[in-house]
Amino acid sequence: MDINTLFCISPVDGRYRKMTEKVADYFSEYAYIKYRVKVEIEWLKYILKSEICNISKEIVENVDKIYDTFDMISAMRVKEIEKITNHDVKAIEYYIKEEMDKINFSKYKNFVHFGCTSEDINNIAYALMCKEFRDKILAHDMKELISKVKKKAIEYKDVSMLAHTHGQPATPTTVGKELAIFVHRWQYVLEKMLKIEFCGKFSGAVGNYNAHVIAYENIDWIEFNKNFVNSLELKFNPLTTQIESHDVLCEFFSYLKLFNNITLDFNSDMWMYISRKYFKQKVIETEVGSSVMPHKVNPINHENSMANIHMANSIIDNFTNNLQISRMQRDLSDSSTLRNIGVVFSHTLISIMQSIKGFEKMDVDKDILKSELENNPEVLAEAIQTVLRKNGYNDAYESLKKFTRGKEVTLKMLRDYINNLGIDEKDKKRLLDLEPSTYVGAASKLVDFIE
Repeated sequence: MDINTLFCISPVDGRYRKMTEKVADYFSEYAYIKYRVKVEIEWLKYILKSEICNISKEIVENVDKIYDTFDMISAMRVKEIEKITNHDVKAIEYYIKEEMDKINFSKYKNFVHFGCTSEDINNIAYALMCKEFRDKILAHDMKELISKVKKKAIEYKDVSMLAHTHGQPATPTTVGKELAIFVHRWQYVLEKMLKIEFCGKFSGAVGNYNAHVIAYENIDWIEFNKNFVNSLELKFNPLTTQIESHDVLCEFFSYLKLFNNITLDFNSDMWMYISRKYFKQKVIETEVGSSVMPHKVNPINHENSMANIHMANSIIDNFTNNLQISRMQRDLSDSSTLRNIGVVFSHTLISIMQSIKGFEKMDVDKDILKSELENNPEVLAEAIQTVLRKNGYNDAYESLKKFTRGKEVTLKMLRDYINNLGIDEKDKKRLLDLEPSTYVGAASKLVDFIE
């Protein structure tokens, strides 16, 4: 179905549609219907092949046609049925039964949705949607962002720059090391996120297999349904109410928020580096930075990324604050909330792509970095007072504080100060040879931790 993006209410389907189209394959209304059809069909096949029906695998697989041929026309038929039932899962059940008539499988229609409550179908569908989206789309884009920043971290591992603490000049570092920090943080969270096993319940109206047991008392339904859930490559949740408890889902989104927050921190730093001219932005002739100030080249991609992260995280907060709570056996608040999963992923993907786009526009201005270092020789005070401590000076810190704090200090003044010190000659020479650009400690070596 073609959508004119100019008429979309949400920017994730409108303005940013090109960035979020791949999310629709997993979390659109069409996708949600199709995933639930898949769950219903897989359960039907599982029942038919079991000791309940003992139908041969070859015959059972005929019902795959219902899912394999599912398309937009099929989804529209489901929505037509829903207008009558006013129940989305029941509409899917009736649709499948209609399709079974067409393939001469009417005899087994009674096993469609057998023993199921709607949440059995829904929670499995969401688990599959999230798992497949994470593995096929989200992880790929996250790894691309990490890879882009990692490449520059290695390239700039030896490029010195002034660090800042509390916004004030501080002990020098390297551009590469500062970038490597984000790579290391992203990698840690992504590794945790990829290890999460999405789980599902498939235990009937209140999670007790009541209907199952009364129908076929000799079947071990707990083991039977566990094997079904596992066959879909999901982890089985044995103890639930009517709904799956959403604990693992909330855990996953908590990690997603952690990743987003690291990206937010990254964008904030990039924005600051651009404002201080440590990084210069590539100029694209046809672009306009300001409608009134012709000179402007704004860090719009980083700002856009930050805005989308705030949107994604605000919905994640809603998830983690509410999804684990359901009155008595269940209420429908979780159902309405979960329909916004695609919105979270959309804002997250936009933020990642905008971060990549903004970062690729940036290039280190080595002249500015060198000038900043040369203009702040007072940062060597840390090195001098530490060497003085080594040489037995008890008031080393206080002496350097008096000499440098809040004052205009030049490199010559520092060297004159050093020349008058009664310390080991090798230590004195090292201090005299020291410049802000060379006072970077093990910063370059630290980058190797991400290689």
